Amino acid sequence: MSPRKEWCFNMTGWLLFTSSAVFYIWSSARAGDGVAVIASLLFLAACIVFMIPAWRLRPPRNQD
Repeated sequence: MSPRKEWCFNMTGWLLFTSSAVFYIWSSARAGDGVAVIASLLFLAACIVFMIPAWRLRPPRNQD
C-alpha cells in the first residue's frame, strides 16, 4: 500500500473519531450530563491533537 493511501485510511479514521466525538457532545448536552460533555470535549481535543501532525506530515499526492 502506498504511503498516501495509508495516510488516507488513517485520516479517515481520525475524521470518524472526531465526528463521533461531536455526536457524543450533542447527545450528552441534550441529556444534561455535564461530566459526559467534558469527557467528550476532551476526546474531541485529543482527536484534533493527533490529526495536526498527521495532516502536516502527509505524503505528497504523486506518491500513489
